[in-house]
Amino acid sequence: MPALPPVSAADRDHMVGLAEADFRALAGSRLFITGGTGFFGTWLLEALAAANARLGTGITATILSRDPDQFARRSPHLAANPAFLWWRGDVRSFPPPPGNFDHIIHGATAASAALNSQSPREMFDTIVHGTERVLEFALGAGAASHLFLSSGAIYGPQPPNLAAIPEHHPGGPDPCDPRSAYAEGKRAAELLCALTPGLATKVARCFAFIGPHLPLDAHFAAGNFLRDALAGRDIIILGDGRPLRSYLYAADLVVWLLAILVRGQAGRPYNVGSDQAVSIADLAHLVARQHSQPPPVTILGTPGQGPAERYIPDIARARQEL
Repeated sequence: MPALPPVSAADRDHMVGLAEADFRALAGSRLFITGGTGFFGTWLLEALAAANARLGTGITATILSRDPDQFARRSPHLAANPAFLWWRGDVRSFPPPPGNFDHIIHGATAASAALNSQSPREMFDTIVHGTERVLEFALGAGAASHLFLSSGAIYGPQPPNLAAIPEHHPGGPDPCDPRSAYAEGKRAAELLCALTPGLATKVARCFAFIGPHLPLDAHFAAGNFLRDALAGRDIIILGDGRPLRSYLYAADLVVWLLAILVRGQAGRPYNVGSDQAVSIADLAHLVARQHSQPPPVTILGTPGQGPAERYIPDIARARQEL
């Protein structure tokens, strides 16, 4: 795999500028991060490295990874950063690194539709048992706070009469459907956090995101559209193009997560995402228009009946409290 370039200087300026107060609040902290080599984690490490370089915050992080060597080939500038220590292990069974940690960020989850479909039990076990292990470790490491990266999937299907899902929405996925393994795993993991006294856990319920390093060969529609446009191929929509999604830019994602870690209320979930809805069809056309020779957009599905499916967060809580 070829090495990925660092994120742009403009993005680093954006993250450090908007989150400067939170970075300074973390100055000198020792962090433990799971999921640090994924899309979220890579952006978080870019931000921490930029804050250390520009603000002199002296934040260090130990990053759990099953294969740190692979990450080093993909992002050598991050892997070699002296502020980052790599700790090899599986999130469900890792040996504890020595010493105490000030903050824990738990984001390790295979956000894989293929795994959720083909091995739902493995998906569920990884989320739940991984969270159990991280909580156990966090208590022993003397952590002042713990940020758990959950998902908007915990709400289940969004009711058609609900424009955006608030944190108090009582819905949930179908527990009798094996395809609910990811969503039910996140729900169970949130409950485990609530059942762990003595640890200030903040919960980020993450929706959909876009930006450099987004996988182009997974189940993310935006990434697939970008892949096809870059390759000069037609952009294909398998459905009818009507479902509504929203996308928060990755640099802003980092700013939100840091705000929740530093200033969020323990035991209180916060939706993380954009509240600006866009249909899948409009997203495909938007991506196509960025190309010098816009590729055709082909919608294979026939138009459905009734309201379009939605997956849009209500972000009033984050706006008001953070």
